[in-house]
Amino acid sequence: MNHSSFIEKLHARNLACAIRFPDRILAHAFIDNCFDFLFIPKNSRLVSKEDLTNTYGTLQSRFTDLLSAVISDEQVLQKVAADFFAALPDLHSLLLKDAQAILAFDPAAGSEEEVVSAYPGFYATAVYRMSHLLWKAGVQILPRLFTEYAHSKTGIDIHPGASIGESFSIDHGTGVVIGETTVIGNQVKLYQGVTLGALSVAKEKARSKRHPTIQDNVTVYSGATILGGDTVIGHDSIIGGNVWLTYSVDPYSVVYHQSEIRVRDNNPFPEPLNFVI
Repeated sequence: MNHSSFIEKLHARNLACAIRFPDRILAHAFIDNCFDFLFIPKNSRLVSKEDLTNTYGTLQSRFTDLLSAVISDEQVLQKVAADFFAALPDLHSLLLKDAQAILAFDPAAGSEEEVVSAYPGFYATAVYRMSHLLWKAGVQILPRLFTEYAHSKTGIDIHPGASIGESFSIDHGTGVVIGETTVIGNQVKLYQGVTLGALSVAKEKARSKRHPTIQDNVTVYSGATILGGDTVIGHDSIIGGNVWLTYSVDPYSVVYHQSEIRVRDNNPFPEPLNFVI
């Protein structure tokens, strides 16, 4: 197939495609700009009310452009955009609680400003919370672009359909996966490598609850895997590292994986040792 025929084929496919996608580069820029707007550093030049007002207006315009790729009804588009920006004050307050939770939990965190500026778990949570606003409004493609962008930057994969309560904190974060129908309560803390996922289900059950429920005040340590829509981790529980759970546990439970570690003198060897690297 020559280049001309290939381009014609792509063009025909694009015209026939029922689903339109926003520009990914613009989507990524918007979510970063929105984050920066909500958490402008104290030494930023954007400190005057006029500057903030102008930035706010630019964000609204860019957001409307992004929505126009996925919403054809102008009235619906304007309502979704208006509702999103109307929710930003409450969202900002919610994110400050997340930052305060990270600061309270992590001895290495020196200030809220450090958490906001340098912690990948906070950034991923912020992008999730903005995306979740859209998901609840029935917009699906754009929030997926937002959260996958955060995933690419942080290694933290939070589906915008998940429900996450107040004062949520992710420590370190790399490898954390939170599935679409996960429900997380307040004051929950996750460490790196935690998976809140689904057991294998048929495609026709995609709209069912497939991911676990984590109640309030639960800590899940690194490498733990919790699967299944019927799995409920009771409040005030601790899930240890590398635990594999596919069943519910009661409140105030401590669940841990016990591995055997044997230490011996290295001379003389009681048995041959074979090293494979």
